[in-house]
Amino acid sequence: MNRMNEIEKNRSFYQEHVADMIHADFSEVEDRIAVGIAGEGSDCFGYDDEISRDHDFGTGVCLWVTDDDMELFGRRLSVAYRELVDRAQRSYYTRRLSERRGVMTIHDFYSNILRVDCDTANCRLSEKSWYELDHSCLKTATNGEVFRDDLGVFTAYRKLLLNYYPDRVWRIRIAEQLHEYAAALQVNYARCMTRGDTVAAQMCRLQGLRSAMELFFLLKREYPPYYKWTFRALRDLDGEGDFSGKIQELADTGISREAWNGTRYHPNRVNYKDRIVSLAEEIASEIEWMLREKQLIKGGSLYLESYVDEVSGL
Repeated sequence: MNRMNEIEKNRSFYQEHVADMIHADFSEVEDRIAVGIAGEGSDCFGYDDEISRDHDFGTGVCLWVTDDDMELFGRRLSVAYRELVDRAQRSYYTRRLSERRGVMTIHDFYSNILRVDCDTANCRLSEKSWYELDHSCLKTATNGEVFRDDLGVFTAYRKLLLNYYPDRVWRIRIAEQLHEYAAALQVNYARCMTRGDTVAAQMCRLQGLRSAMELFFLLKREYPPYYKWTFRALRDLDGEGDFSGKIQELADTGISREAWNGTRYHPNRVNYKDRIVSLAEEIASEIEWMLREKQLIKGGSLYLESYVDEVSGL
């Protein structure tokens, strides 16, 4: 199932059922109702497959209105939409899915997903709030498609988020993940393997995987989705497949105790006998190249911690 087919299924439901209901019963305010499909749910990302249909799956749309309009006609619109949904044939339309679809205020849609109080009326988001936001929540708030928005309030806030982080926030987030990657895969993994602590070493690898993928999205100026879809989105975004191929190999490569037999830890020595270590350096090289491409660094080192101050502007 691809994204266009799933989005079009919801668009057809809107055009064949919802649009007529709005025009017939709410003609005086239909230009104040934004309609689309966005938010929580893998269908909003176009990632649905047969496995996804075991929960919260079904056709439906979101109807977004301002706070004032919710008071004026929103509750009446909600009743009309629910009656329409009850009449239409669908499958797996759970209570949870009904909470993700239907009538809601623009403010509540964005605030509930982003977990901050969003000033949608004035289309503003403070720098403090930008710092508090989670990447995947930003992707959730801007996925899917808007079918109609004459008023433009919903789309304006969506555009604000899609314009990406303010430069200062962007740089700090990159610097944070450079530190996390270096600490996990370029320092602590080797320490743990030298000690024979493979559990801690695996945790270092997982942290390195997360940070590497987050850095990729940050440097592409894209938001990653919910963690179980992050690698799929990265693979789609990675045109040549070099970076995603290394991430896949890092995830699949097993711990090698033999590579550390008789090895003494030295902070300036890289144990290339361990494929995980060599992959960590190869991924660091890709990240270093992307940093230079964005003119965030001058380059010269694969140790990503060395760029933290330069990137953050400290």
